[in-house]
Amino acid sequence: MCTSIVEIAPAEGMAKRGDEWFPLTQAVVAYDHARHAALGDVITLDFFNTNLDAGARAGVEITLESAKLLRAALDRAIEAAEFEEAEVRGKSTPPRLVRAA
Repeated sequence: MCTSIVEIAPAEGMAKRGDEWFPLTQAVVAYDHARHAALGDVITLDFFNTNLDAGARAGVEITLESAKLLRAALDRAIEAAEFEEAEVRGKSTPPRLVRAA
């Protein structure tokens, strides 16, 4: 059964295909059947440039548990980066404590 769980967000950054890097415009997060991984349902992360050809894509299929661990790691890194920006670089984001894993 398809879940139809899809979230789309603008993305600014770079992704790599083969030996070349391309700029990103969009990130898509979905939960559905794996297309490539030998797994059941997975979280799929796709990073695109909607202004380039269909090959301007970097995709990942990971288990739900792996996605939870990745989310926690992202939360910790984001909080540390916000602290760094506010404390060291004097930007306006208020510092927060970093949660343990």
